[in-house]
Amino acid sequence: MVVFLAGCKAGKNYKGTEIKVPNHFYYENESLPETNNINTNDLSKDAISDLNFFSFFQDTVLDSLIQKSLIYNQDLNIAAETVLQAQDGLLVQRAAMLPAIGADAGASRGNFQGVLLPQTQNNFYATAFASWELDFWGKYRRLNEAAKARIVQSEEGYRATKLSLVTAVATNYFLLLDYNNRLEISERNLALRDSVLNIIEQRFDKGIVAEIDVNQAQIKRAVAAEAIPLWKRLIAKTEHRLSLLTGSNPGRIVTQTKLLDIEKNIKIPLGLPSELLLRRPDVVAAEQNLIAQNALTGASKANLLPNISLTGLLGVASSELSTLADGPLAWNVGGSFLTPLFNSGRLRRQVNIEESKTQQALLNYERTVLEAFRSVEDALIEISTLKEQLIARQDRLAASLNAQYLSGERYDKGVTSYLEYLESQRQAFESELNFTETLRELLNAYVNLYRVLGGGWN
Repeated sequence: MVVFLAGCKAGKNYKGTEIKVPNHFYYENESLPETNNINTNDLSKDAISDLNFFSFFQDTVLDSLIQKSLIYNQDLNIAAETVLQAQDGLLVQRAAMLPAIGADAGASRGNFQGVLLPQTQNNFYATAFASWELDFWGKYRRLNEAAKARIVQSEEGYRATKLSLVTAVATNYFLLLDYNNRLEISERNLALRDSVLNIIEQRFDKGIVAEIDVNQAQIKRAVAAEAIPLWKRLIAKTEHRLSLLTGSNPGRIVTQTKLLDIEKNIKIPLGLPSELLLRRPDVVAAEQNLIAQNALTGASKANLLPNISLTGLLGVASSELSTLADGPLAWNVGGSFLTPLFNSGRLRRQVNIEESKTQQALLNYERTVLEAFRSVEDALIEISTLKEQLIARQDRLAASLNAQYLSGERYDKGVTSYLEYLESQRQAFESELNFTETLRELLNAYVNLYRVLGGGWN
C-alpha cells in the first residue's frame, strides 16, 4: 500500500525545461553563436566556480565595506527572514500529511440531547480523537513539492539581494573615489586660477593689460570656486549612502586608494552561457517558481478525486462528574469517502487556472533566461567600448594639458590673447573631469558584469 501510494500522484512530475542556449557569448569572438538545446535537469552546479572578483581591486576599504554590509544591511536581513518563513512553511505543509490528534472535554445540563428527555440530566465527557485524510492521490505531496520550491526560490531571492548589495556598495565606493578625484582637480584648478588672477591684477596695476582681462580671470576663478562645494556635497551624500548600505549612521568614510590607481584591465572568467542557468539567482528563482506552480497544478487535479479520511474517538462519558472515570470506555472508529459532484465544474476551472499559471511560469522562465543572456552581452560591449573611450580621453587629456602649458607660455610672451589661454584652461579642466568619469564608468561596468554573471559571492 505504501509503495502504491508513493507512486500515485496526480499531475505531472517536473522533468526539467528545454532551453536554447548559445555555445559562447557573442562579444567573446564576435561571431554569431550557434544554439544548443539544454535540459535544466542535465546541468551540474559542480562545474561552476565562484568569481573572486573584488580581489582584483586590492582595496581593503572596499573589502571592509562589503563585509560590513553583508552583516548589518537591513534589506539583506529582511530577505534572510523570508527564507526562514519559507522553511517554516514547509514544516506547516508537512504537518498536513500527519493525523490530527486532539482532546475534548465538556459538561452540559438540560432536557434535550438530540431528543427531548423526560427530565433534566447532566452530561460530562472527556475524549481523545484523531482524524487522518489519506494522501491517496498525492495532493499533499504536491503541496510539499511546491513548499520546497518556494524555499529555494526565497534562498535565491536572498542571494539576489546579496548580489545587488555587493554591487551597490562597489559602485557607490567608486563614485566616492571619483568625486574625491574631481574635488582634487577642482582645488588644483582653483589654485592655478588664483595665481593667474594675481598675475593679471599686477599687470593691470602697471597698465600692461586691459581691465577686461582682469574680469575674465575673475570669472574663471569664480567658476573654479563654484565646483568645490558641489563636489564636497556629492562626496558627503555618497558617504551617507554607503553608511546606509552598511547599516550605519551617516559618517565619514576614509579612503586609502586613488581612483587612478585602481586596476583597469580585469580579466573575468566568463565560462559557458549555460552556467547562467544555475549561477544567476533570478534564473534559478524563475525555474523554482515553475516547479512550484507545476506542483500546485497537480494538487488542483487531486481535488477532483475522492477524499478518503479515517476518524477515531476514545473517551469516557457519564451523567455525574464523580463517576466519570468509573464507566466503560466510549469509542468510535469510522471512515469517510467524499467525492465532488455538483462542484466538479468549479474544480475543473481551477485546474485550468493552475495550468495557465504553469504556462505563464514557463514563459516567465524563458524570458528571464533571455534577459540574462542580453544583460551579459550588454555588459561585455560596455566594457569593450569604454576601454576604447578611455584611451581616447587619455590622449585628449594629455594634449589639452600640453596645450594649456603652451598657451600660457604664448600669452606670457605676448604672442596670443588671454582668451586663448582661458579656453585652453577650460579644455584641460574639462578633459580631466571627463577622463575620471569614464574611468569610473569602466570600473562600474566591471562590477555590473560581475552582477549579471551571477556573482557567486560567499
